[in-house]
Amino acid sequence: MQLGFVIDHRKCIGCHACTVACKAENEVPVGNFRTWVKYVEKGTFPEVRRHFTVLRCNHCDRAPCVEICPVNALHKRPDAIVDLNRDVCIGCRACMQACPYDALYFHDDHGVAEKCHYCAHRTEVGLEPACVIVCPAEAIVSGDVSDPNSKIAQLVQHEAVQQRRLDKGTQPRVWYIDALPESLVPGAQTESSSWLWAERATPPLAPAPGLEPDPAVRTTLDVAHPPQWGWHVWTYLVTKNLAAGVALVAPFLGWLGVRAGGVKGFAPEIVALVFVAITSILLVHDLGRPERFWRLLLRPNTRSWLVRGAWVLMAFGGVATAALVLRAFGLAAAADVARVVNLPGAALVSGYSAWLFAQCRGRDLWLEPGLFGRLVLRALTLGMGVVLVLPVVQAGTVAGWIFAALVLANAAVLHHELHHRALSRDAERAQVVLRSSLGTWPLPAVLVAAAVFGALHALAPSPQLALGAGAAALAVLVGAMLVFERAWIRAGQAVPLS
Repeated sequence: MQLGFVIDHRKCIGCHACTVACKAENEVPVGNFRTWVKYVEKGTFPEVRRHFTVLRCNHCDRAPCVEICPVNALHKRPDAIVDLNRDVCIGCRACMQACPYDALYFHDDHGVAEKCHYCAHRTEVGLEPACVIVCPAEAIVSGDVSDPNSKIAQLVQHEAVQQRRLDKGTQPRVWYIDALPESLVPGAQTESSSWLWAERATPPLAPAPGLEPDPAVRTTLDVAHPPQWGWHVWTYLVTKNLAAGVALVAPFLGWLGVRAGGVKGFAPEIVALVFVAITSILLVHDLGRPERFWRLLLRPNTRSWLVRGAWVLMAFGGVATAALVLRAFGLAAAADVARVVNLPGAALVSGYSAWLFAQCRGRDLWLEPGLFGRLVLRALTLGMGVVLVLPVVQAGTVAGWIFAALVLANAAVLHHELHHRALSRDAERAQVVLRSSLGTWPLPAVLVAAAVFGALHALAPSPQLALGAGAAALAVLVGAMLVFERAWIRAGQAVPLS
C-alpha cells in the first residue's frame, strides 16, 4: 500500500473545514497548522477569480526531513506515510529547515516538531483521514495510489495533475487537479500588508529585482511560518570557527613569531577546547528538549550532518585534548604531531556546516555552492586574529600582515556573496533580504578597519601597542562575523515556502 492525496480544486470551496477537522482531530495548537487553505486572486476588476489551494505535508518518497532528523524521530512507513514520533524528537527544528513545503511546525508546549501523519491512528483501523471525511465537496481524495483500481489512482492517471516543487527532488505524494499554477509556487504572487480577515505576522518581502510577481495575481490569505533558528545557530557558527581557526594556525605559531614558551605550548588547545565547549552548550541549549540530547549519540541517524557534525566535534576535541595532555607531560614533539594530525579535523569542524545546510533543502540561500571554502576562510581568519593577542617575540611580525590579507579576502568574498547572481528565485529573494539586513551595517568598512588594526599590529613599535592593535583587530572581526552570520541565518528563513 502506497498512500497519497489528491486535492481536486474543481470542487474546493475554500471553507477551511479540512483545517478545522485536522486541528480538532490532532489537537493542533492555535497558530499552527497541519493543513491550511491559501487564497490567491487572479485578474483585474471586474474579471477576478479567487482560487483556493489546500497545502499540507506531501509525504515525500525522498523526504528531506527524514534524512536530516538526527534521532530518527521522522521515518517513512511501508505505507508511504512520513510519520513523526514526538516521544523521540529532540526539538532541533532541522526538519523544518529541510522541508520545502512548510509542512512542519514546532509545538511549544511539547518542545518538539509535529506534522501531518495522514491520521495514521484512523487509517490503521480502516478509516479515512479527518480532512477527507469532513470535506463537504469531496475535494480531498485519499487512498492507495499503487492500486490501479482505486479512485485516487484513477484520478492521478487520467486527470491533468500538478505537484509542488518538483525541482527539489522530493517525489511528493500529493497531486493537485486544476490548482492555479501560481498558487503552488512561493513568491509568484503579489502580497498585501494584511490578509482578508487578519493582520499579517510579518510584512511581505520586497521583490527581487527582475523577479517581480504579476500584480494581477495576489495572495489574500495565508498562514505564518515563523523562523525557527535564531541566535544560538548564528553564534555557534562563530564560536565553532574560532575553535577551528586556532587549531588551523597552531602548527605554524613558531613561524608566526609566537614565543616558544608556555603560552605557545598550551594556549591553542585551551582556546579551541573552550570554544568547542561553548559551541556544544549552544547546540544543546537550543533544543526544544535538551534533556534528550544524548539520543543524538545513542540512536543516531548516520545520514544526518547534525550527527556527523557531533562526531567531528568530538573527534576534534579528543585530538586537541591529547595534544594538551602530551605537552603537559613534557612530550612537546608528540604534541606538535597531534596538532598537525588535527588540521583536517579543524577544517571539518569549520566546514561541515556546509553539508548540514545543504540538507536544509527548503532554504535556497543556504544551498549556494562554495560554503565549505567560505567557512574555512572565516575560521582561518579568526584563528589568525587570536594569534595577534598572543605574546610575541618582537613587536612586528608577519602575523599582522597575514591577518590583514585574510580579512580583505573575506571582504571580497562577502561582496561576491551579496551581489552575485543566485541560482534560484528563492535564493535571489533571500539575497535581497540579506542585503537589506546588512544595509545599516557598513560591514565592508568594518572589515577594512579590522585589516588596518592587523597592519598596525605588524608595524607597532612595542609589544604593548601590538597587543592593543591585535585585540582591537580580533574584536572588530568577531563583531563583523556575528553581524553577518545573524543576517545570513535570518535571510535564509525569510523566504516563504508555501
